[in-house]
Amino acid sequence: MSSDALPVHHPPRERRNVDSLLIVNTGDGKGKSTAAFGTLMRSVARGWPVCVVQFMKSGQWRVGEAEVARRLGVTWLTHGDGFTWESDDLDRSAGIAREAWRIASQVLASGEYRLVILDEVTYPMNYGWVDTAAVIEALRSRFATTNVICTGRNAPAELVDLADTVTEMRNVKHAYQTGVRARRGIDF
Repeated sequence: MSSDALPVHHPPRERRNVDSLLIVNTGDGKGKSTAAFGTLMRSVARGWPVCVVQFMKSGQWRVGEAEVARRLGVTWLTHGDGFTWESDDLDRSAGIAREAWRIASQVLASGEYRLVILDEVTYPMNYGWVDTAAVIEALRSRFATTNVICTGRNAPAELVDLADTVTEMRNVKHAYQTGVRARRGIDF
């Protein structure tokens, strides 16, 4: 065995049962939403009802994962108006984010879904458009069997602390940095 081998992590001796998990995918690297959508596929394959609430992407964008998910019966709610640095009206963007959160909080409490993905929810939390304490409380009091995946850069410490699993994606190299635009079928 080489010294570069990954360490073996043994599971804890005592196991605990939980009804649902809170997962956070954060960091400056690519793949936060993509990883969540991979879990979406697993959940659908198991017969789970799934809901995605997107906080930043515009409903006018046609993204491949939304097209496939809808065909599979996933509830896909897009409530963003695009990337904020392109917004002509930040107050309008904030209002749209608050409406998305209102809907998301109802989804979390409903018990209708076994998996809810709050895609890019960290951005409105960090911009102050959505109250972080309200998000944390809704996640704590969500329906018992509702698993949640939150995505986005710079996950607030309160969200990280509450989560059962946190993965930080780290950017090592990205084609965009050399001028390559997002590619249909790869990036969206």
